[in-house]
Amino acid sequence: MNWIQRQFLALYEEDLPREAVLADRVYRHVHTFKYDFFAGTGLYEISDDNPAIHPGVPRRIVVKIYRRRRFFGLPCGWFGKLSVLHEARLYRLLGGIEGIPRFEGFVGKTGFAHEFVPGNKLHRKDFVNDLFFDRFERMLKEVHARHVAYVDLNKPENVLLGEDRKPYLIDFQISYAPRRWFPPFRTVTGWILAQFQREDWYHFIKHKRRMRKDLLTQADYDNYFFQSLPVRLHRKLARPYFQIRHRIMERLGLKSVE
Repeated sequence: MNWIQRQFLALYEEDLPREAVLADRVYRHVHTFKYDFFAGTGLYEISDDNPAIHPGVPRRIVVKIYRRRRFFGLPCGWFGKLSVLHEARLYRLLGGIEGIPRFEGFVGKTGFAHEFVPGNKLHRKDFVNDLFFDRFERMLKEVHARHVAYVDLNKPENVLLGEDRKPYLIDFQISYAPRRWFPPFRTVTGWILAQFQREDWYHFIKHKRRMRKDLLTQADYDNYFFQSLPVRLHRKLARPYFQIRHRIMERLGLKSVE
């Protein structure tokens, strides 16, 4: 990997660090789930060098480390610090909801860890049982009840299908949760939140329609054909962005590890 290619990695290393320290315990790197411009995410397991494991100490964790590397000389550590504070806040805000992995703590200046849930990213061809979307709907309602919009539900890969066949939400990097102590802006932020939450439901029904069409209700059909402003903007703006991004990464010989 040459110098130019390395500029598009989140960290100075060509892969995630071999070790991560959480609550004075050392975890070793097992597998990298994703490593791109913004962050690296991987599975870590507690090292055999640690003292005896006590109840409540996780054997395996997922560590996400946001960008630390400079980008062609420009400092980007500030982005990593802001990003990790944002996502950690979301995990803690949603703590206790079934289907949201437990926040475990911070790792270094731009990283954090959450509970490891055995399973795989959801794919359109996966079989899900009759209860899957009922559980998913309950989880999404609880997320919204805490004044959070997931925002990035358009791809099924953003949902984890656990080994227990239940749905889990991970990766709150671009989720929206307005802080509520700005009364002058509450009307605006409330409207934005409502739009993003409607977008969440649009994509939820889209996945349900593709994977378990037999479970759709009339209310699902009614909501599916309503496209919020964020959905319409996403269709117009996101596709060209990802096409350009894909071509640049292809030219540089880079591919995100997933």
